[in-house]
Amino acid sequence: MNKEAILSSIKKVREVSPKRNFNQTFDLIVNLKNLNIKKPEEKVEQYIHLHFPKGKKPKICALVDKELVAKAKENFDFVVGKDDFPKYQKDKKLVKKLSMSYDYFVAQANLMGEIASTFGKVFGPKGKMPSPKAGCVIPPNADLKLVIKNLSEVCKLITKNDTTIRTSIGLENMKDEEITDNIQTIYTSLLHALPQEKNNIKSIQLKLTMGPLIEITDQGPVLKEKQEKPKKKSEIKTEEVKEEKKKKKPIREEK
Repeated sequence: MNKEAILSSIKKVREVSPKRNFNQTFDLIVNLKNLNIKKPEEKVEQYIHLHFPKGKKPKICALVDKELVAKAKENFDFVVGKDDFPKYQKDKKLVKKLSMSYDYFVAQANLMGEIASTFGKVFGPKGKMPSPKAGCVIPPNADLKLVIKNLSEVCKLITKNDTTIRTSIGLENMKDEEITDNIQTIYTSLLHALPQEKNNIKSIQLKLTMGPLIEITDQGPVLKEKQEKPKKKSEIKTEEVKEEKKKKKPIREEK
């Protein structure tokens, strides 16, 4: 992908996006074509290590047994011990709430069978099952700080129910060159994962959290005519409140 085209697209995104009182996220949208995602071999599920961290520390929940609970509580945002699995197995709403609260779930390797039976029906469709590819399935003697560091640098590319991949690649206060490098890293890795490489990519778009879509083309940035429905002031305020809450220490529901 043309580096200059990416840089000019980033500048255009900054130019056309309204300023907000929080640090917005750069979101990359890749629209695919000529793929049948009903076939497992044509689905995309990649975990890419970026050269520049995305800026936001991921929220991580650990699903572990007694020997890891204490260390997990010291390092992760939330911990569900094996003894609490039955509570979640009986309450699907509780599992749904858990799935929406965290970016990644780290699992003790020898518990994967029980984790699949307890959380799999909800986590699976949402792409939240602990993935060995992302380094989320760990042994009892794992270095948990290293696990967190790796997940802070990982970008997840996944096709769920359609042929569109959406992922965050950085923050508004990052340098244009850093955002560009992250986009190029993702693009190169994605090409190798697609059966027809470039012929499977329909378009690549970039936006800030509250901004319009800009399509990245070799000829330069293109402002998309069909924009997303404008957000109401109340919706924007909600987004801003959520960002402020993320800066604060999360309230843990249980230990």
